[in-house]
Amino acid sequence: MSPAGTLAQPLADEIEILCRRLRLRYVREQAGDVLLTAKAQRWEPAELLRVLLQAEVDGRARSTTETRRRQARFPAGKTFDTWEGTRSSLSSATQQSLRSLEWLLRGENLVVCGPSGTGKSHLTEALGQAAVDAGRRVAWFSIEDLGTLVRRHRIDDSIAKAFTPVLRADLVIVDDIGLLPLSADAAEGLYRLVDAAYERKSLAISSNLHPSGFDQLMDRSIATALVDRLLHHAHVLVTEGDSVRLADATAGKGVTPLV
Repeated sequence: MSPAGTLAQPLADEIEILCRRLRLRYVREQAGDVLLTAKAQRWEPAELLRVLLQAEVDGRARSTTETRRRQARFPAGKTFDTWEGTRSSLSSATQQSLRSLEWLLRGENLVVCGPSGTGKSHLTEALGQAAVDAGRRVAWFSIEDLGTLVRRHRIDDSIAKAFTPVLRADLVIVDDIGLLPLSADAAEGLYRLVDAAYERKSLAISSNLHPSGFDQLMDRSIATALVDRLLHHAHVLVTEGDSVRLADATAGKGVTPLV
């Protein structure tokens, strides 16, 4: 508990035991310091109780957020802290609208398409991180992950059920479509995800190809059905310009200079 002398030891031990039984981890961790402050500042008992309960609420909220961040399986930890909005071809108004997450609250989809290096993956991951901070559940997938999911569940013919746990998330992000040729399993996985999420959950997709060109990646009939569902309630944003990564590399900003 905290500094010796804050409480008589038998009482301190009893509080420790009660907090553990009630699973009040954050009350237990902070009780000693809070009691010391309460005594010094002559708090009313109600204020002492309020501060301890607030510590528990805040601690649990932080823990839940970190758990959801781990469960999302974000690939690179990119957030808006490192996002340079002025280097994006998207207008500042569009960026602010995206960051408000109102589109997510409305259950709408987001498709960000454009050349490699124009900030698509950073933007979608940063939006996912912001959604977690706002108390939402997020799941991140590469297109190859969806193919693996289909192959794994084809063994016992449970593909139809494979996406049920995925859709517990409020937002599902699929990254880098069109960068490499799609396997039949990956195309099927993407279709099944879009179909299962239709008018139920929000999807955010980054792609080198505009959805109108998805028939270059998969069977035309699958592409038509997929795009029809994906775009029905979607914002389609097109990024333009040269690769930010290439520009940084050319300017020597991609590495720390050698001594």
